Amino acid sequence: MTQTMKWETMIEIMKKNVMPATGCTEPISLAYAAAVAAKHLGYPAERVEAYVSANLMKNGMGVTVPGTGRPGLQMAAAIGALDGDAEGGLQVLGNLHEDKVTEAKNMVDSGLATVAVKDVPQVLYSEANVYGQGHCVQVCIADSHTHIIFIKKDEEIVFSLPQNETAEIDPDVKFLRSLTFYDIYEFAVKAPLPMLSFIKEAATLNDALSEIGLSGEYGLGMGHAMADKIDKNLIGTDLFNQVVMRTTAAADARMGGAPYAAMSNSGSGNQGICATVPVTVVARHLGAEEEKLIRALAFSHMTAIYIHGFLPKLSALCCGLTSSMGGAAGMALLMTGDYDTAARALSSMTGDVTGMVCDGAANSCAMKVGSASGSAFRSVMLALDGKRVSGNEGLVSDTVDESLRNIGVLATKGMQETDKQILDIMLHKNQ
Repeated sequence: MTQTMKWETMIEIMKKNVMPATGCTEPISLAYAAAVAAKHLGYPAERVEAYVSANLMKNGMGVTVPGTGRPGLQMAAAIGALDGDAEGGLQVLGNLHEDKVTEAKNMVDSGLATVAVKDVPQVLYSEANVYGQGHCVQVCIADSHTHIIFIKKDEEIVFSLPQNETAEIDPDVKFLRSLTFYDIYEFAVKAPLPMLSFIKEAATLNDALSEIGLSGEYGLGMGHAMADKIDKNLIGTDLFNQVVMRTTAAADARMGGAPYAAMSNSGSGNQGICATVPVTVVARHLGAEEEKLIRALAFSHMTAIYIHGFLPKLSALCCGLTSSMGGAAGMALLMTGDYDTAARALSSMTGDVTGMVCDGAANSCAMKVGSASGSAFRSVMLALDGKRVSGNEGLVSDTVDESLRNIGVLATKGMQETDKQILDIMLHKNQ
């Protein structure tokens, strides 16, 4: 494969993985399934019976559904069936109507929207069965958030993806695993600028989301709390605090159900935020020209995608870590322009927040986003002095690529039981 072909493949993969999404993508996946089912039903939805994989249940049960003010997969299923845009993909809930939101709440309160865990081989799976006028449509999504594999209306199969197509390893994943971190760096600094310019939209969307989060109206309000403490001279206005404050504010808006799109990465809005906002904050601080910002964002987002290629779609590992590694790469590129600084920063992050677990999408994700983006900034600062966590320590190897693969092994093979225990605790607590 020539270098140009390799870069073109990276661009194709970036455009698949970096896209606008309104709302946390796990409940959005179920809402999308319900919306598609309702479209095929052809009658007003009266009831929704949904099933999801254990991981999707974990990631969807506690997060606010955008535009509704309510958390939970039941709400996602109901509003998706009643008012979702079946052509909207990850923006299925991008244009809700107040009367339909009220109707969806009534459906949930009446017990007419139910969600249960289904034992399926896919880590990411959502199934919506939408009923109306004596008819039922079933839509199943698997492997990625909008990847429909099965549609059935009553007893008629409308669409069915051959089983072997869902079992094979994604060609994009195979390609990503053939790369090195240096390949990503070379792509970011040498690829023709017009190839990369589309990534500017990430800055536009996620910076706007950060501004919304600073209002304190959404989610945990972590970003707003930091801004308030800056005003009260309890913390400083230094670059570290600006990076953490702005990144957590965007996550506040995202997790709190703000009806605005985030630019996602690898199927996650928070991952898109972590790969974007630290880079834009540092770029503004440095007065970086547009080309430098674009290349830093491309480096950040492609790094996050590259690392995610070694991970399951969903796991017990908080992917704020891997996406913030992208953010570290982007910040390092802005500050020095060289590969070694970025590589040192990612090695140090491997030795810092790798153990942070995912206990489901929730308002508290803003705290984890703050921890991960803070680690990214600290690791870049250490790297600027030519220092890093050494390959003799813990999960960190001598080379950055081996360190990243170690994280993948931990998430894929080492945290399966952890994932089960987390979900079990979540389902049975507070009883």
